Parts: sequence; structure tokens; C-alpha cells
Amino acid sequence: MDESSAEKRPQFGNRFLENADEVFKHNAWDNVQWDEEQENLAKEKVKLNSQVNFSEGDIKSLEDEADKHWDAFYDIHQNRFFKDRHWLFTEFPELAPDNTSAPVRVFNESDEKQSENKPQNEPKPTDGNTKRQIFEIGCGVGNTIFPILQYSRDSNLFIYGCDFSSKAIEIMKQNELYDTNRCEVFVLDATEQKWNVPFEENSLDIIVLIFVLSAIDPSKMPTVINNIKKYLKPGGLVVFRDYGLYDLAQLRFKKGRCISDNFYARGDNTRVYFFTQEEIRSLFKNEGFLEEQNLIDRRLQVNRGKMLTMYRVWIQAKYRKPL
Repeated sequence: MDESSAEKRPQFGNRFLENADEVFKHNAWDNVQWDEEQENLAKEKVKLNSQVNFSEGDIKSLEDEADKHWDAFYDIHQNRFFKDRHWLFTEFPELAPDNTSAPVRVFNESDEKQSENKPQNEPKPTDGNTKRQIFEIGCGVGNTIFPILQYSRDSNLFIYGCDFSSKAIEIMKQNELYDTNRCEVFVLDATEQKWNVPFEENSLDIIVLIFVLSAIDPSKMPTVINNIKKYLKPGGLVVFRDYGLYDLAQLRFKKGRCISDNFYARGDNTRVYFFTQEEIRSLFKNEGFLEEQNLIDRRLQVNRGKMLTMYRVWIQAKYRKPL
């Protein structure tokens, strides 16, 4: 590829479909808007796959044995299922502020207006010797933590991670990138009222929630957010990304896999919830967080080989604990 064509190629997060005839030109398109017909079709699919629910006994079993289902998942897939999230620094540059290689994400102007608070509540910059602590809830096998450690060379950065699955933590610790001088991971059920963690309350700069809250029973989500607030330092930030209502994954569910509204059990009995912006807003604002970002990220993924289009819907948000 020559330099001129490379310059014209949009970077990740900046590729917009302006001509529908060019849909198969690339593998993905950003900020794709839905029309009323597409929205109605999605609603109808969800209505159909929500008709048959699990029994109360089945629901209790899914909750009581949730850790076993995730252990079985990681026992089968090891570290091969999820890809490392190198897109993190385009979406959340706060995770590695010394990484300047990632492009800046461009959102629709209407999406930007949904944020009520700009980062004016961010703590004042400190000197270069100040320790910076990040904690990821639901770290899995390290697909977020390892990229941060690779891209950020900040010697004062330390990353904690926890997961519900002891198997996931075991696999992560065996990875050659796992450096105990820079990170520590442990098993934790984040829905517990009291956390047993290796750091103090009001001590964390950033807490990461990426495709993890959706795996939790909706009735227990407020407990997680309450504990997040306890351990974030004043001015600390939560970065959030998870499944949105009418995402492709929700539309693909068959009858009989629905637990409750927008909450499903996959074939392997791991669970997943699909959020609206308003639900995320309520969860965090009820705990006094300030909203800096809350938007719907609609992406069109394309299988050019099979000429298929797949619409993904994610909620992305940032919430800050008041100073």
C-alpha cells in the first residue's frame, strides 16, 4: 500500500458509511444510525425470544452455579476466546495517557451532547512520582490488563484485576506477560456486600467495567456500583462498555433462553443482560456519580466473504466520583 492510500484510509473509530452501496468495502463501519423499520424489526425479534422463560428453580440454579459455568467456559476456551482489547486506548485514552499511538475516537455531535458533565471534576495533575492505580472488575484472562501494561510504560502504574472465575485467574497468572511488579489479580464475587480486596477504600484512580456488568443478575448490579464508589478515590473515574439493547447477540437468542426482560442464558449457561442508556445512567446517578459520557455505539460489522451485515449495539460511558 502506498503512502497516499494509507493516509486516506480512516483510522479505527473514524470510518463512516456515507454510501450504502459501499457497505462491503470494509469490515466495519462506525456510528451507524438505525431507521424506524430496523428498530421495529429488532423489537419484534426480542418480543419473540422473550416469550418462554426459565422456571424459578432454573433461575436459582443459574445464579448459584454461575462461577462453575464461567470456570467451565475458561476451561474449554483457555485464553483463546477473547482477543486483546487494543481498541481500549481509542475509546478510553485515560487508561494509558502516555500512549500516543492510538487515534482519537470521533462520535456523532448528538452523542456528545448526551454528556452532562465535562471532565471538570477530574483531580488536579500530580507529579510524576505519584502512584496510579487501576482496578478491572471481571478481568478474565487479561485481555484488558495486558494491553495496558504493554502500551503504558508508566513506572508508577499498578493494575489490579478480579474475576468470578478461579479458572480465569489461574490461566492469567500463567501468562508470560503477568508481572507481579506491575499487576495483581485475584478471585472476587463483585456482587458481595463486602469486598475482600488488597487495596484501601478511596484509593483507586480508575475502575474498568467492560462487558462484565451484563453477566450479573440485574438485582445485584446496584451493590456492585455501591462498592465501586467506596474504593474509587474522590475524582476517580469509571470506564464502562457493555451490550446495548437490540445488539446482534440479543436478536440471535432463540425462545426458551430468556430469564427476565433483556436477560438471557447462553447455551453454556453463562448469562448476559442488554442495557439501555437510561439504565446505566440510573445505576450510577443513584450512587451520586457525575456523568461524563453515556452514548450508544452502533457499529456495522461486515462479513465480506459471505456478504453478511451484522449490527452491533454497545453502551459506552464514563462516570466520575465527585471530589
